[in-house]
Amino acid sequence: MITLKSPREIAGMQHSGAILAGAHIMLRDKLHVGMDTWEIEQLVDQYIQAHDATASEKGVDGYKYATCISINDEVAHATPRRGLKLKDHDVVKVDFCVNWHGYQSDSAWTYVIGDSTPEIDELLAVTHKALYLGIEQAQVGNRVGDIGHAIEDYVERQHHMGDVRDLIGHGIGPSVHEAPDIYHYGTPHQGLRLKAGMVITIEPMVNAGGSWEIDTEVVPETGWEYYVSGDRSLSAQFEHTLAITNDGPKILTSQDPEGDKKFLLK
Repeated sequence: MITLKSPREIAGMQHSGAILAGAHIMLRDKLHVGMDTWEIEQLVDQYIQAHDATASEKGVDGYKYATCISINDEVAHATPRRGLKLKDHDVVKVDFCVNWHGYQSDSAWTYVIGDSTPEIDELLAVTHKALYLGIEQAQVGNRVGDIGHAIEDYVERQHHMGDVRDLIGHGIGPSVHEAPDIYHYGTPHQGLRLKAGMVITIEPMVNAGGSWEIDTEVVPETGWEYYVSGDRSLSAQFEHTLAITNDGPKILTSQDPEGDKKFLLK
């Protein structure tokens, strides 16, 4: 069942999203070569708790951590791992959810450790732009296929990268994952029609090598399964939580008030 959120609920989710965005902003100046991924987990968890909120993923399907931390060809759902040190050129995805007094938010961001490369710069630029092309289509009266088509066309037809199909966006609030499913590929004017009050995530994952396929790997210490690019190429992800409104899509997890100005609630 799809639940339409009231203005009060959307405002609460915006507050949750501001905490989440603040944690990502905090990480920008903290990530460095030689950093242990467990330190990222601790920093994020402590930041969330310090802002009167909790990490939503803890306890979901047996998951024990506040964050998912996926590196290089790891696409998504990898865990923080004690002793895993960040290296120069690492492409690090940090994904987490925040629960502030029952109001949920979800956002992933990709970071480059140390020096970047032209390949990495292009991958991140394409993935970030794909997210915003999807957000542009999140309009009342449009359909889920309009979001997916905008992302697929940009990633695959214009840039010949892999637009991951098996992992998708979703509705959110009061549960972390709920209907509707938001695909990052699709056909224009097809699929569920978007209505004011829906709150969804859009979270394209892009593989640099051109293949959209993914494989499953396992963290040896815990047996936790996560996803890697099928061709073992670098992968990036950017994700926002947003509300569908009669005044257009409104990003609830913005890290850039100036750049996101037209997508913010007034």
